Amino acid sequence: MARDLHGFLNVAKNVCHTYSMVARDQRTGELGVAVQSHWFSVGSVVAWAEAGVGAVATQSIVEGSYGPLGLELMRAGKSAPDTLRALLAADNRANVRQVAMVDAQGGVATHTGERCIAEAGHHVGVQYSTQANMMLKDTVWGVMADTYETTVGDLTDRLLAALEAAEKEGGDIRGRQSAALIVVRPTSSRRLWEDRVFDLRVEDHPDPVRELKRLVRLSRAYWHMNHGDELMAKGDLSSARVEYGSAERLAPDNVEIVFWHAVTLASSGSIEEALPLFKKVFDADRNWMTLLARLPRSGLFPEDPPLVEKILAVSRK
Repeated sequence: MARDLHGFLNVAKNVCHTYSMVARDQRTGELGVAVQSHWFSVGSVVAWAEAGVGAVATQSIVEGSYGPLGLELMRAGKSAPDTLRALLAADNRANVRQVAMVDAQGGVATHTGERCIAEAGHHVGVQYSTQANMMLKDTVWGVMADTYETTVGDLTDRLLAALEAAEKEGGDIRGRQSAALIVVRPTSSRRLWEDRVFDLRVEDHPDPVRELKRLVRLSRAYWHMNHGDELMAKGDLSSARVEYGSAERLAPDNVEIVFWHAVTLASSGSIEEALPLFKKVFDADRNWMTLLARLPRSGLFPEDPPLVEKILAVSRK
Protein backbone atom coordinates (compact mmCIF):
# COMPACT_ATOMS: atom_id res chain seq x y z
CA MET A 1 0.00 0.00 0.00
CA ALA A 2 2.82 2.41 0.86
CA ARG A 3 4.47 1.66 -2.47
CA ASP A 4 1.23 2.40 -4.34
CA LEU A 5 0.81 5.70 -2.49
CA HIS A 6 4.40 6.67 -3.30
CA GLY A 7 3.74 6.00 -6.98
CA PHE A 8 0.58 8.08 -6.89
CA LEU A 9 2.39 11.02 -5.33
CA ASN A 10 5.10 10.87 -7.99
CA VAL A 11 2.45 10.96 -10.70
CA ALA A 12 0.61 13.82 -8.98
CA LYS A 13 3.65 16.05 -9.34
CA ASN A 14 3.24 15.85 -13.12
CA VAL A 15 -0.53 16.14 -13.42
CA CYS A 16 -1.81 18.89 -15.66
CA HIS A 17 -5.34 18.21 -16.84
CA THR A 18 -6.37 20.98 -19.15
CA TYR A 19 -7.56 22.19 -22.53
CA SER A 20 -5.17 23.64 -25.08
CA MET A 21 -4.58 24.44 -28.72
CA VAL A 22 -1.59 24.44 -31.06
CA ALA A 23 -1.75 26.15 -34.45
CA ARG A 24 0.11 27.60 -37.41
CA ASP A 25 -1.39 30.68 -39.03
CA GLN A 26 -1.80 29.86 -42.71
CA ARG A 27 -1.49 33.52 -43.72
CA THR A 28 1.50 34.68 -41.66
CA GLY A 29 3.22 31.43 -40.72
CA GLU A 30 3.19 32.34 -37.02
CA LEU A 31 3.09 29.40 -34.62
CA GLY A 32 1.26 29.38 -31.33
CA VAL A 33 0.06 27.44 -28.31
CA ALA A 34 -2.58 28.48 -25.79
CA VAL A 35 -3.78 26.70 -22.66
CA GLN A 36 -6.02 27.04 -19.59
CA SER A 37 -6.33 24.75 -16.58
CA HIS A 38 -7.36 24.43 -12.96
CA TRP A 39 -3.70 23.95 -12.08
CA PHE A 40 -1.09 26.40 -10.85
CA SER A 41 1.27 27.80 -13.52
CA VAL A 42 -0.02 25.65 -16.38
CA GLY A 43 2.12 27.51 -18.92
CA SER A 44 5.38 26.43 -17.30
CA VAL A 45 4.43 22.78 -17.87
CA VAL A 46 2.28 22.52 -20.99
CA ALA A 47 3.26 25.19 -23.53
CA TRP A 48 6.32 25.10 -25.80
CA ALA A 49 7.08 26.93 -29.05
CA GLU A 50 10.04 28.02 -31.15
CA ALA A 51 10.09 30.31 -34.18
CA GLY A 52 10.60 28.48 -37.45
CA VAL A 53 10.28 25.12 -35.69
CA GLY A 54 6.89 24.38 -34.14
CA ALA A 55 4.63 24.41 -31.11
CA VAL A 56 3.88 21.70 -28.56
CA ALA A 57 1.29 21.14 -25.82
CA THR A 58 2.03 18.30 -23.39
CA GLN A 59 -0.64 17.62 -20.77
CA SER A 60 -2.73 15.12 -18.78
CA ILE A 61 -0.15 13.05 -16.83
CA VAL A 62 2.63 15.18 -18.22
CA GLU A 63 5.92 13.97 -19.56
CA GLY A 64 7.72 17.30 -19.70
CA SER A 65 10.36 16.11 -22.16
CA TYR A 66 7.79 16.04 -24.97
CA GLY A 67 8.17 19.84 -25.13
CA PRO A 68 11.93 20.29 -25.56
CA LEU A 69 12.49 16.97 -27.34
CA GLY A 70 9.60 17.65 -29.68
CA LEU A 71 11.08 21.00 -30.65
CA GLU A 72 14.54 19.47 -30.98
CA LEU A 73 13.35 16.78 -33.39
CA MET A 74 11.32 19.25 -35.46
CA ARG A 75 14.30 21.61 -35.53
CA ALA A 76 16.32 18.74 -36.96
CA GLY A 77 13.82 18.39 -39.81
CA LYS A 78 11.30 15.82 -38.60
CA SER A 79 7.63 16.54 -39.19
CA ALA A 80 5.23 16.86 -36.28
CA PRO A 81 3.68 13.42 -36.99
CA ASP A 82 7.08 11.72 -37.19
CA THR A 83 8.22 13.50 -34.05
CA LEU A 84 5.21 12.50 -32.00
CA ARG A 85 5.37 8.88 -33.19
CA ALA A 86 9.02 8.65 -32.14
CA LEU A 87 8.37 10.08 -28.69
CA LEU A 88 5.31 7.92 -28.05
CA ALA A 89 7.21 4.80 -29.09
CA ALA A 90 9.78 5.46 -26.37
CA ASP A 91 7.17 6.20 -23.68
CA ASN A 92 5.90 3.25 -21.63
CA ARG A 93 3.12 5.46 -20.22
CA ALA A 94 1.77 6.80 -23.50
CA ASN A 95 -1.72 5.72 -22.48
CA VAL A 96 -1.95 8.55 -19.92
CA ARG A 97 -0.43 11.28 -22.10
CA GLN A 98 -2.15 13.92 -24.17
CA VAL A 99 0.18 15.69 -26.59
CA ALA A 100 -0.25 17.91 -29.64
CA MET A 101 2.33 19.31 -32.05
CA VAL A 102 2.37 21.53 -35.11
CA ASP A 103 5.48 22.09 -37.24
CA ALA A 104 6.60 25.10 -39.27
CA GLN A 105 5.15 23.59 -42.45
CA GLY A 106 1.73 23.16 -40.86
CA GLY A 107 1.96 19.44 -40.15
CA VAL A 108 -0.10 18.42 -37.13
CA ALA A 109 -0.01 15.43 -34.79
CA THR A 110 -2.12 14.74 -31.69
CA HIS A 111 -2.38 11.88 -29.23
CA THR A 112 -4.94 11.27 -26.48
CA GLY A 113 -4.08 8.22 -24.42
CA GLU A 114 -6.91 5.82 -23.65
CA ARG A 115 -6.40 6.32 -19.91
CA CYS A 116 -6.65 10.11 -19.93
CA ILE A 117 -9.40 11.18 -17.54
CA ALA A 118 -12.77 11.73 -19.19
CA GLU A 119 -14.03 13.70 -20.79
CA ALA A 120 -10.95 13.62 -23.05
CA GLY A 121 -10.38 13.98 -26.77
CA HIS A 122 -8.98 16.07 -29.57
CA HIS A 123 -9.82 17.56 -32.96
CA VAL A 124 -7.28 17.94 -35.77
CA GLY A 125 -7.96 20.62 -38.36
CA VAL A 126 -5.94 22.29 -41.09
CA GLN A 127 -2.67 23.34 -39.42
CA TYR A 128 -4.13 23.22 -35.91
CA SER A 129 -5.27 20.89 -33.16
CA THR A 130 -7.48 21.31 -30.10
CA GLN A 131 -7.24 18.88 -27.20
CA ALA A 132 -8.66 18.54 -23.71
CA ASN A 133 -8.97 16.13 -20.80
CA MET A 134 -10.88 16.11 -17.52
CA MET A 135 -13.50 18.31 -19.13
CA LEU A 136 -17.06 18.72 -17.95
CA LYS A 137 -18.36 17.88 -21.45
CA ASP A 138 -17.05 15.96 -24.44
CA THR A 139 -17.90 18.89 -26.71
CA VAL A 140 -15.14 21.23 -25.51
CA TRP A 141 -12.46 20.46 -28.11
CA GLY A 142 -14.98 20.58 -30.96
CA VAL A 143 -16.28 23.98 -29.88
CA MET A 144 -12.70 25.25 -29.68
CA ALA A 145 -12.09 24.10 -33.26
CA ASP A 146 -15.30 25.69 -34.57
CA THR A 147 -14.48 28.96 -32.84
CA TYR A 148 -10.91 29.05 -34.10
CA GLU A 149 -12.07 28.49 -37.67
CA THR A 150 -14.78 31.17 -37.58
CA THR A 151 -13.02 33.92 -35.62
CA VAL A 152 -11.67 36.87 -37.61
CA GLY A 153 -8.31 38.23 -36.49
CA ASP A 154 -4.68 37.30 -36.12
CA LEU A 155 -3.43 34.03 -34.63
CA THR A 156 -3.47 35.45 -31.11
CA ASP A 157 -7.07 36.64 -31.40
CA ARG A 158 -8.16 33.22 -32.65
CA LEU A 159 -6.31 31.27 -29.97
CA LEU A 160 -7.83 33.44 -27.24
CA ALA A 161 -11.29 33.06 -28.76
CA ALA A 162 -10.87 29.28 -28.67
CA LEU A 163 -9.94 29.39 -24.97
CA GLU A 164 -12.97 31.56 -24.21
CA ALA A 165 -15.24 29.18 -26.11
CA ALA A 166 -13.91 26.21 -24.15
CA GLU A 167 -14.65 27.97 -20.88
CA LYS A 168 -18.17 28.85 -21.99
CA GLU A 169 -18.72 25.20 -22.93
CA GLY A 170 -17.93 24.13 -19.36
CA GLY A 171 -14.17 23.79 -19.55
CA ASP A 172 -12.19 21.99 -16.89
CA ILE A 173 -14.54 20.07 -14.57
CA ARG A 174 -12.63 21.48 -11.55
CA GLY A 175 -12.88 25.12 -12.61
CA ARG A 176 -10.10 27.48 -13.67
CA GLN A 177 -6.84 28.81 -12.27
CA SER A 178 -4.09 29.57 -14.80
CA ALA A 179 -3.57 30.19 -18.50
CA ALA A 180 -0.76 30.84 -20.96
CA LEU A 181 -0.09 31.95 -24.51
CA ILE A 182 3.02 31.68 -26.68
CA VAL A 183 3.08 32.99 -30.26
CA VAL A 184 6.32 32.96 -32.25
CA ARG A 185 7.40 34.27 -35.63
CA PRO A 186 7.37 32.05 -38.74
CA THR A 187 11.16 32.06 -39.08
CA SER A 188 13.96 32.22 -36.55
CA SER A 189 16.29 35.18 -36.21
CA ARG A 190 18.38 33.14 -33.74
CA ARG A 191 17.58 35.87 -31.24
CA LEU A 192 15.01 34.02 -29.14
CA TRP A 193 13.91 37.11 -27.23
CA GLU A 194 12.96 38.80 -30.51
CA ASP A 195 11.25 35.78 -32.06
CA ARG A 196 8.40 35.67 -29.53
CA VAL A 197 5.41 37.82 -30.45
CA PHE A 198 3.72 36.90 -27.16
CA ASP A 199 4.98 34.92 -24.19
CA LEU A 200 2.44 35.48 -21.42
CA ARG A 201 1.39 33.49 -18.38
CA VAL A 202 -1.31 33.90 -15.77
CA GLU A 203 -0.18 31.73 -12.88
CA ASP A 204 -3.12 31.99 -10.48
CA HIS A 205 -6.29 33.99 -11.11
CA PRO A 206 -10.06 33.59 -10.64
CA ASP A 207 -10.61 34.29 -14.37
CA PRO A 208 -7.33 33.43 -16.09
CA VAL A 209 -8.48 33.66 -19.72
CA ARG A 210 -9.93 37.11 -19.16
CA GLU A 211 -6.68 38.16 -17.45
CA LEU A 212 -4.67 36.69 -20.32
CA LYS A 213 -6.68 38.82 -22.77
CA ARG A 214 -5.91 41.90 -20.68
CA LEU A 215 -2.19 41.11 -20.78
CA VAL A 216 -2.32 40.63 -24.55
CA ARG A 217 -3.98 44.04 -24.90
CA LEU A 218 -1.33 45.63 -22.68
CA SER A 219 1.44 43.90 -24.59
CA ARG A 220 0.05 45.25 -27.84
CA ALA A 221 0.00 48.74 -26.30
CA TYR A 222 3.68 48.53 -25.40
CA TRP A 223 4.46 47.26 -28.90
CA HIS A 224 2.84 50.39 -30.36
CA MET A 225 4.73 52.50 -27.83
CA ASN A 226 8.07 50.97 -28.75
CA HIS A 227 7.34 51.34 -32.44
CA GLY A 228 6.47 54.98 -31.84
CA ASP A 229 9.85 55.49 -30.16
CA GLU A 230 11.59 53.94 -33.16
CA LEU A 231 9.73 56.26 -35.53
CA MET A 232 10.57 59.29 -33.39
CA ALA A 233 14.24 58.31 -33.53
CA LYS A 234 13.97 58.34 -37.32
CA GLY A 235 12.34 61.77 -37.28
CA ASP A 236 8.91 60.53 -38.43
CA LEU A 237 6.87 62.49 -35.90
CA SER A 238 3.47 62.09 -37.57
CA SER A 239 3.70 58.30 -37.76
CA ALA A 240 5.01 58.16 -34.19
CA ARG A 241 1.97 60.08 -32.97
CA VAL A 242 -0.29 57.48 -34.58
CA GLU A 243 1.53 54.70 -32.74
CA TYR A 244 1.42 56.54 -29.41
CA GLY A 245 -2.28 57.15 -29.88
CA SER A 246 -2.87 53.45 -30.55
CA ALA A 247 -0.94 52.56 -27.39
CA GLU A 248 -2.95 54.92 -25.23
CA ARG A 249 -6.27 53.71 -26.63
CA LEU A 250 -5.34 50.13 -25.77
CA ALA A 251 -4.18 51.05 -22.25
CA PRO A 252 -5.82 54.36 -21.32
CA ASP A 253 -5.10 54.00 -17.60
CA ASN A 254 -1.42 53.19 -17.99
CA VAL A 255 0.38 56.41 -17.02
CA GLU A 256 3.80 55.02 -17.87
CA ILE A 257 2.88 54.83 -21.55
CA VAL A 258 1.65 58.42 -21.36
CA PHE A 259 4.84 59.51 -19.55
CA TRP A 260 7.27 58.14 -22.11
CA HIS A 261 5.12 59.48 -24.93
CA ALA A 262 5.40 62.92 -23.33
CA VAL A 263 9.15 62.53 -22.77
CA THR A 264 9.70 61.65 -26.42
CA LEU A 265 7.60 64.55 -27.66
CA ALA A 266 9.32 67.07 -25.36
CA SER A 267 12.76 65.75 -26.30
CA SER A 268 12.01 66.32 -29.98
CA GLY A 269 10.78 69.88 -29.48
CA SER A 270 7.02 69.30 -29.35
CA ILE A 271 6.75 70.72 -25.84
CA GLU A 272 3.26 72.21 -26.11
CA GLU A 273 1.88 68.86 -27.21
CA ALA A 274 3.72 67.14 -24.37
CA LEU A 275 2.58 69.40 -21.51
CA PRO A 276 -1.02 68.09 -21.17
CA LEU A 277 0.34 64.54 -21.14
CA PHE A 278 2.81 65.38 -18.39
CA LYS A 279 0.02 66.98 -16.37
CA LYS A 280 -2.08 63.82 -16.65
CA VAL A 281 0.83 61.73 -15.39
CA PHE A 282 1.83 64.09 -12.55
CA ASP A 283 -1.78 64.37 -11.38
CA ALA A 284 -1.87 60.59 -11.10
CA ASP A 285 1.41 60.25 -9.18
CA ARG A 286 3.92 63.00 -8.33
CA ASN A 287 6.81 60.51 -8.26
CA TRP A 288 6.92 60.84 -12.04
CA MET A 289 8.07 64.44 -11.50
CA THR A 290 11.08 63.17 -9.57
CA LEU A 291 11.82 60.67 -12.30
CA LEU A 292 11.71 63.33 -15.01
CA ALA A 293 14.26 65.44 -13.14
CA ARG A 294 16.62 62.44 -13.03
CA LEU A 295 16.46 61.62 -16.75
CA PRO A 296 18.95 64.24 -18.08
CA ARG A 297 21.80 62.73 -16.06
CA SER A 298 21.18 59.39 -17.81
CA GLY A 299 21.01 60.97 -21.25
CA LEU A 300 17.30 60.26 -21.63
CA PHE A 301 16.17 63.89 -21.63
CA PRO A 302 17.82 67.18 -22.68
CA GLU A 303 20.13 68.92 -20.19
CA ASP A 304 17.83 71.93 -20.16
CA PRO A 305 16.82 73.11 -16.64
CA PRO A 306 14.32 75.74 -17.92
CA LEU A 307 12.59 73.07 -20.00
CA VAL A 308 12.38 70.70 -17.04
CA GLU A 309 11.04 73.50 -14.83
CA LYS A 310 8.42 74.42 -17.43
CA ILE A 311 7.22 70.83 -17.50
CA LEU A 312 7.19 70.44 -13.72
CA ALA A 313 5.18 73.67 -13.43
CA VAL A 314 2.16 72.04 -15.10
CA SER A 315 1.51 70.19 -11.84
CA ARG A 316 0.82 73.54 -10.16
CA LYS A 317 -1.85 74.59 -12.64
